[in-house]
Amino acid sequence: MHPRLDSVRRHRRPAVRAALLLMGLLFGLVSVGTSTASAAPADDQSNTVSGTLRNTAEGNAPVEGVEIIVTNPAGEEYRGNSDADGKFSIEVPGEGGLLKVQLNEDTLPEGTSLRDADKSELTRVMNPGQSAVFIFPIGPDDRQVETKWDRVPQLLYNGLLFGIVMAMAALGLSMVFGTTGLTNFAHGELVTFGALIAFFFNSTLGLPFAVATLLAVVLGAVLGWFQHTVLWRPLRHRGTGLIATMIVSIGLMFFLRNLFQYFTGGRTMNYADHVTPSGYDVMGINVTTRDLVIAGVSIVAILCVTLALSRTRLGRATRAVADNPALASSTGINVDRVIGLVWIIGTALASLAGVFLGFSLGVTFQMGQLVLLLLFAAVCVGGLGSVWGALIGSLIIGVLIEMSTLVIPSDLKNAGALLLLILILLVRPQGLLGRRERIG
Repeated sequence: MHPRLDSVRRHRRPAVRAALLLMGLLFGLVSVGTSTASAAPADDQSNTVSGTLRNTAEGNAPVEGVEIIVTNPAGEEYRGNSDADGKFSIEVPGEGGLLKVQLNEDTLPEGTSLRDADKSELTRVMNPGQSAVFIFPIGPDDRQVETKWDRVPQLLYNGLLFGIVMAMAALGLSMVFGTTGLTNFAHGELVTFGALIAFFFNSTLGLPFAVATLLAVVLGAVLGWFQHTVLWRPLRHRGTGLIATMIVSIGLMFFLRNLFQYFTGGRTMNYADHVTPSGYDVMGINVTTRDLVIAGVSIVAILCVTLALSRTRLGRATRAVADNPALASSTGINVDRVIGLVWIIGTALASLAGVFLGFSLGVTFQMGQLVLLLLFAAVCVGGLGSVWGALIGSLIIGVLIEMSTLVIPSDLKNAGALLLLILILLVRPQGLLGRRERIG
């Protein structure tokens, strides 16, 4: 065999092995979706109507013996009574549809009454097999109304936590742009990859969440090396322009997104561990141990990367490549190796961010779509190619989108971040920490 051909084959073997490993994991995900879908019994079509009756006039004491009447679409009635704890549960056979749930006011104890007499009958359209809770308030309304200013501390806390997690993904995006000039539209799918891999190891294989997170980061680094070796380095060596390379990243984004949707079935999934942790009150802020661990790990990861970029030989080489790749190469720096390490670190950070974002956004193929524009807003506000700019921009965006819910509906909270992006591009296109003579 020719020596050169033998060398080429040896170099291709690691890339092929990595590709097979990643595809095996993705096929594992589709098996999860299939097994989960087949686990639900197909013949259980009955609905469950439940609730709890309490009288606020007597310190939320349970109300016993109240009759509840449920009428299905065929006009058939099913009755039940509240027990000593004020709870009622009524099974309604059939295939769902419009159910009418009525509280028989004649069975209320003497001296008690509904808070709103017009709300003695409630209706709801139910899917087959669906359960629903119906609320019939009894007694005066003694709830303490929360003002929007009471929400400020919690929203600020949520915004900082979201910003710290998003900063890891923004840091990877900014590093790739700084060294290659590529605006990677597929970066959001790298975030999704981390969440899906963690879900696979934690919920499917039953591994502890910490182990699943570590494996997701490692495989994210492998994915970063693989895509740089197979895709980005060949395009760079061929002299492909930045516009064409950006279009390639858009194509990769849609390919990965549809691939994730195919393997997961488009469902929103949850991890097996730490999904609903118990919190404790700290000065009016609901804090959980899970959030503190997430914030601590994120801060440590960001500090490790930023300190490595500023104080290590690799960091100095990375900054040299970002400033002038040709000059860095003439001084003996292996530009390909530096850019490859940037892809590895950037993808690993994106995967770690995806694992943590899976708690707040749910593990879904659309995660990348949900965070991509926010990542672009963060790096543009902070300054494209600036490491500290990515961190500051992420914190600003995180706090902004949470605090904006004080004045706009929560469904529109991302619009505030995009509006800030437009203003920054109009007033200071290089970003807060960017340089005017060169963006980044």
